[in-house]
Amino acid sequence: MAKLYFRYGAMNSGKSTALLQAAYNYEERGQHVLLAKPEIDTKGADQISSRLGVSREVDFLIGPDDDVRALLAEHRRRLPDLACLLLDEAQFLTPSQVDDLLRIVVDDGIPVLAYGIRTDFQTRAFPGSARLMELSHSLEELKTICRCGRKALFNARLVGGRFVFDGDQVAIDELAADRVTYESMCAQCYLTASGGRLS
Repeated sequence: MAKLYFRYGAMNSGKSTALLQAAYNYEERGQHVLLAKPEIDTKGADQISSRLGVSREVDFLIGPDDDVRALLAEHRRRLPDLACLLLDEAQFLTPSQVDDLLRIVVDDGIPVLAYGIRTDFQTRAFPGSARLMELSHSLEELKTICRCGRKALFNARLVGGRFVFDGDQVAIDELAADRVTYESMCAQCYLTASGGRLS
């Protein structure tokens, strides 16, 4: 039976590396996969890139108004024996697109492995991640550590090297002249950096 998997973790927990490894494992056994990600993720353009230096081009990008099942059907024509759909940055999907993923699994019998982060820099769930938590057959946390060595839970945003706790939920590109980066943090370090603020 096909299942919807959500593999989530804080930034730098190896989600993209795990996705690329899963694709390799399927293909090593002669099975076909499709890779996709939301087009809002502009880093790497049309690629899934791991911090380890491994990257691969996606088969298709998902726009904010796209029907994922319809997109998959277009690409499936060349791969009628599709073994799996692998999605990176799944937090950027809309709730209705996550509903599409469940239909792909249940109605089309294709397993879907979605990788993403659970919460934003203000500790709020991304809509796509919240829906994946509600619908997925399997939830798997990929772990990473904070600078102090504890398990990282949160994603702190830095602009120009300084922590910020206000702003839009999504900031991938540079803001003005300041570079946007993120740091995985445990709850204690996050609360210290934010002055006790959680949102």
